[in-house]
Formats: sequence, structure tokens, C-alpha cells
Amino acid sequence: MLSRPSRSVPVARDPDAPRVRRDPRQLARLLAFARPYRGIFAVGVIATLVSSGLNLVFPLLFGRLIDASFLRVGSTDTGPLDRTVLALIGIFALSSLFAAAQSYLLARVGAGVVADLRRALFSHLLTLSPRFFADHKTGDLTSRLTADVGTVQTVTSTALAQLAAQTVSLVGAVVLLITTSPRLSLFTLAVIPLVIGTAVLIGRRIRRVSREVQDAVAGANASAEEAISGVRVVQSFTAEGIERERYGRGVLASFRAALKRARLQALMGGTLSFLTFGSLAALLWYGGRQVMTGGLTPGNLVTFLIYALQVGGTVASLTGIFNQFQEALGASGRIFELLDERSDLPVPASPAPLPRAQGRVTFDRVSFRYGDAPVLQDVRFDVPAGQVVALVGPSGAGKTTLVSLIPRFWDVTAGELRVDGRDVREYAPEELRAQVGLVPQETLLFSGSVEENIRYGRPDATAQEVEAAARAANAHDFIAAFPAGYATVVGERGVKLSGGQRQRVAIARALLKDPRILILDEATSALDNESEALVQSALERLMRGRTTFVIAHRLSTIRNADRILVMDGGQVVADGTHAELMAAGGLYRDLYDLQFRREQEARAELA
Repeated sequence: MLSRPSRSVPVARDPDAPRVRRDPRQLARLLAFARPYRGIFAVGVIATLVSSGLNLVFPLLFGRLIDASFLRVGSTDTGPLDRTVLALIGIFALSSLFAAAQSYLLARVGAGVVADLRRALFSHLLTLSPRFFADHKTGDLTSRLTADVGTVQTVTSTALAQLAAQTVSLVGAVVLLITTSPRLSLFTLAVIPLVIGTAVLIGRRIRRVSREVQDAVAGANASAEEAISGVRVVQSFTAEGIERERYGRGVLASFRAALKRARLQALMGGTLSFLTFGSLAALLWYGGRQVMTGGLTPGNLVTFLIYALQVGGTVASLTGIFNQFQEALGASGRIFELLDERSDLPVPASPAPLPRAQGRVTFDRVSFRYGDAPVLQDVRFDVPAGQVVALVGPSGAGKTTLVSLIPRFWDVTAGELRVDGRDVREYAPEELRAQVGLVPQETLLFSGSVEENIRYGRPDATAQEVEAAARAANAHDFIAAFPAGYATVVGERGVKLSGGQRQRVAIARALLKDPRILILDEATSALDNESEALVQSALERLMRGRTTFVIAHRLSTIRNADRILVMDGGQVVADGTHAELMAAGGLYRDLYDLQFRREQEARAELA
């Protein structure tokens, strides 16, 4: 396929890249994913509110317990004390029950939201064009699917409910503070604006640094994914040190960003802790003086202190929730950056039907550019249904790009490409691609079984149809020789199979799909002679009755093609049969003679 030169993705955010907007409305978009779980979420919120409300009763009863114990010294009537303790135990039991219900229900919502969001993001990625994937590292995309989505999980479940619960606790505790002691309440509430201001100020910086952490982790993941997927190349060039250093730079960048965030979080935590406990110390001093003068009972002071602690704890919890929302804004920006990405291959509003293509392909003055670089220029030819067309030419002539336009992996930038007389842009991409089969040079198999890979293009195929396709592809014998047969797991990218075996499984996959248009992109160039003979025999069966485009590394394999197109510099410079082109001379004759001489020299060396 046409690919753009790979770019080095920085481990930290590229300063020249557009900034992702941290719009608070992104949180509303996130919460939209919670709509299917709104019933469970509502019950969880109610349980949270009830638990929080019950916790407000505890200080009042505890104060009464203190007074029942200390103000009735010498009395033998333990009734008030017994009733207060029983009430406390009942409150604790109910609060624990509702807290457990809240924990489970909101965890259920969070897990569901994350699963739905990952499915939506992955499904959307599959709709984007190859151009998008040429511009983005796989590791960065998988990081957004995993780490970033995980970051927003808390916000879409527990954080929102906790926000409501802590708000109820704060309002209730403040009201009860004022009811218990108006003077002490003014003293306590004076600290709250200072706490909130500190949280907001430092929280904004935490949000920015959180985005830096996410970008750095994504960059490191991208480096690791490249090295792992290309580990054979890495090891063959003994480049382990280079990859360690590259990944190490990414990890170091994420480590430094994480430390920066940790310092900010520690600063905020320490500051809030000092403000909270410092104010409590002052409160104890002032309240103790009031107890000594008879303005408060010991129980009222204890009740007030517990409510004050609740207010301080609630404010601290709210600042923590605020930080979670800040981190979620950074992560959601990266998520919605992908969800808002649109394919550069527009789908027609009313696609033309293509139930079963005949297979006629027409290039009418087609040109294609990648950015500012021209790749194809004014390409014109018509291929009747069922014809076998070979494409030859030097490296970089545009052969692979040309065939990539047929299944509409890219759109032409000028001219028109037609299948069965209609511009390919008039068809739905899925229907068009269902009519096109591709057997590339480097076959990609998925990490399931042999049968699952063959069935990939037609999941509803029967076991008999799978076996028939494998037999036609000369693959049944080696598959049957495996102990697990068709259930044999091929490993990631089919690594457990040889090159020839992978290629024959790919041919069986294409046979089962039964496409009308077939693209063979140097399908035998990397095989030994024995494997090539088996694959070539399978390819001949695959090509029967189909419009076929063959890009061949060895010109000797395309001599029997109905037609040969010679490409050079993004243009078709010659068109004819092998005999016609050999007689006419020119580039094809030069390429053929050069390759023939090389093959002769190779045979002589072997002899």
C-alpha cells in the first residue's frame, strides 16, 4: 500500500501541533455514554445520598453520647446511654449497607461506560482511511483506547455521584454547624474560601500537566509497539540498544511529567492539610474556652468538631473530585480528538447498489497526489471483466498506489476511476470492498486459528466450504498435518507458519470471499521455488473468472497475462501482451533482459 514516510513521534507533545481544546462541554459528551445506565446510576446516587445523610446524624448522636456519659456522672440510669449507642449502631449498619450498594452500582456504571466508550472509539477508528493511519502511530492510538479511556472512568461513574453526595454533606454539615454554635461556625467557614481557591489555582496546573503525562505515555507506547512488532529487524541489526534508548527517552519524559504532577498534587494536599488541621487546632482552642465558660457543653463541642471535620473532609473530597475532572478533561480531549476525526473518503448519501460486480475497471485520466508529491499522472486504460492485467515497472513507478485506488483506500485527486461504469465514489466503501480481494506480498494473519483466518472474509461459511477453499489454495495438506488441524493457532501475524503457508492461507481466505476483482501485489516474490510453485498453482485457480491485477516481481510469472501495463514515473508508458512488448523494445524489454541475465547468473552460481 501507499505509505507516507514514517515520522518520529515525540514523547512529549509537539509544540507545533494544534492544541486540543479542554472544553468542559466534553464532560457532557462523556456523560452521554452513561445514558444506557441511567437507571442503575440513579439508584446508586440515591444510595450515596442516603449514606451521606445518615453520616450527618452520627456527630449529633455522638455528642449526645458524650453528654449522657459525662454530665450524668454518679447516676445509675443508663437508659439514655443505651438508647444512644443502639441508635449509633443502627445508623452505622444502614450507612454501611447503602455505601456497599452505592459502591457496586456505580462501579457497574463505570465499567459499562468504559466498555461502550472503547467499543465506540475502536469502531470509529475502523471507519477512518489509510491516510489517517499513515499519519498516526499505532501505539498512540492504543494508548488512547486504554489509558485515556480508563482515566475518564471515575468521572463517568463515582465522581459524579460523589459530587452530589459531598455537596449534600457540605450543605448539611454547614447547617448543623450553625445550629450547634453560630460563633464557632463563622470561625470555621472563614477558612473554606481559602481552601477552595487553593484547590482551583493548583488544579488548573494539574490539568495541564496531566495532558503532558498522557501524551508522554502515548509516545513511549508508540516506540514500544514499533520495536515489538519489528523485533526481527531490530535483532537482525543488533539495534536493541537504539530501541532501549528510544523507549527509555519516552519513559523518562513520562516519568518527569508524572513527577511534576505528583509535586503539584503533593503541594495541594499539603497546603489543604495544613489549612484543615491548623483551623481545627484553632477551633479546639476557641471551643475549649467556651466550654470552660459554660457557653457550650462537652458533647456540643465534640459534635461541632466532628461536623467541622466533615466540612473539611468534604471540601478536600470536592477538591479531589475537581482534580479528577481536570484530568478527565485532558484525557477526554484526546479521546474526542479521535471521535471527531472524519475520514477523507466521504460516503455518498444514497450509495449506488453493487450486489454482485461484473468486474470491469476503468481508469479515466486518473491522477493522484500525496500532499504535494505527485504519484500518478493522467493514467488511462480500461479493463474488461475477467481480464488478467499485469503491472510492471521500476520501484516507485506507482504500481501499488494504482491498485490501492480500486478498493478506494485512497481517492483520486483528478480524473475518474469507475467499476462497472460507475465512479467508485458513488458506491458505499463496504460494498465496493466486498467485491475486491487482496493477496499482498506480506500476508497479515490474525492471532486466531487457521480456520478463523480463512473464514475472515465470510464468517458464515460452513466447515466444508472452508476446507474446499483450503484445498483449492493447496493449503489443506499442511493444515491437516498439524495436530490440531484447522484449529491450529497461527500466532500473532501468523508467525507460527512459514511464508508459503501464510500465503496459501491468505489465498484460501480470498477464495472463500469469492471477489469479482482480485489484486495480487507481488504475492510470490518472497518465497522459495517450491513454495512459489504451490502458491502460483493456487493463484491460477483463484484468478479464474475474475478481473485480476497482478504486480509481479519476477517478470517470468506474468508472461501469460492477457495484458501487461508498463509503468514509469506514475504513468502507463506501454500496454500490450508479453510478445508485443518484447517486439516493441523499450522499458519492458530492458527490464526483462536485465532480470533474465540475473536469473542466468544465479543459476550459473548454483551450478
